[in-house]
Amino acid sequence: MEKLFLTSNEVADLLNISQQQAYKIIRDMNKQLAENGFLVLRGRINKKYFMEQIYKAKEGD
Repeated sequence: MEKLFLTSNEVADLLNISQQQAYKIIRDMNKQLAENGFLVLRGRINKKYFMEQIYKAKEGD
């Protein structure tokens, strides 16, 4: 079964950043999700939402 959530370690590895920066990104994204009524897990981010947001940011470059 495919994982639905990414941890801070996985986000840090994917983006080649520190774990501290990954935690900040996860907090910011989880805040956006919570404001839209979604359930969030502290320290984890929905994989699909994360990928959509990252690719959206890359397209804007």
